[in-house]
Amino acid sequence: MGRIICCGLGPGDPDLMSVRADRVVRAAKHVAYFRKRGQLGQARRIVEGMLAAGVSEYPMEYPVTTEIAFDSPEYARLLAGFYDEWTERLARLARAVDIVVLCEGDPYFYGSFMHLHARLQGRVEIEVVAGIPGMVGCWNSVGRPIALADDVTTVLMGTLPEAELVQRMQNSDALVVMKTGRNLTKIRRTLAAAGRLGDAWLVERGTMPDQRVARLADLAEADAPYFAIVLVHGQGRRKEAVP
Repeated sequence: MGRIICCGLGPGDPDLMSVRADRVVRAAKHVAYFRKRGQLGQARRIVEGMLAAGVSEYPMEYPVTTEIAFDSPEYARLLAGFYDEWTERLARLARAVDIVVLCEGDPYFYGSFMHLHARLQGRVEIEVVAGIPGMVGCWNSVGRPIALADDVTTVLMGTLPEAELVQRMQNSDALVVMKTGRNLTKIRRTLAAAGRLGDAWLVERGTMPDQRVARLADLAEADAPYFAIVLVHGQGRRKEAVP
């Protein structure tokens, strides 16, 4: 019996992969990874030049990404079918060989593999290799601590309703907002309503060669790429003791 090894690759820079992840990737004979149709895929791009000669590759192409609303029944139906299909394919392959599934960031932190992980329980041995989450690479790119002392840090999805975004932005110290893209205008609007826009940073493709770091308020209103995160740094709620 083989295994399915989901390998966290970190935020994008191959130098930020763990020693264990590097070893697993270089030794792999069968590699699967998610990608948008017609593209190489970010996980596959991270390991370019690292795969062994003759490795078998299994690109798992999403049937839909942004073409229809993510909360529509059709979107849910298409994605469920996609994950069901790849669960069966990977389970069959793992009867005989080890399959390495590449995952940006850390697999257990909003990783797409988790949709397969739940379906594969009890069917095949699964190993998960931890990776640096993408948001960690992003706040390191800004060069400031994301949280200090008693700061509360909240991770939000830009797909949430505006009222909920505003409420959570007002009730936390440090903020990480993921799933920006087409939601960036809404995120900007909710940050302004919460009084946090002036402190917000946009990090596009953090740690990658084409990284961009800028204050969100200084940018023209436009969509951000998929690999973009909005950050608001905490200020440290517990004051340091004065001697």
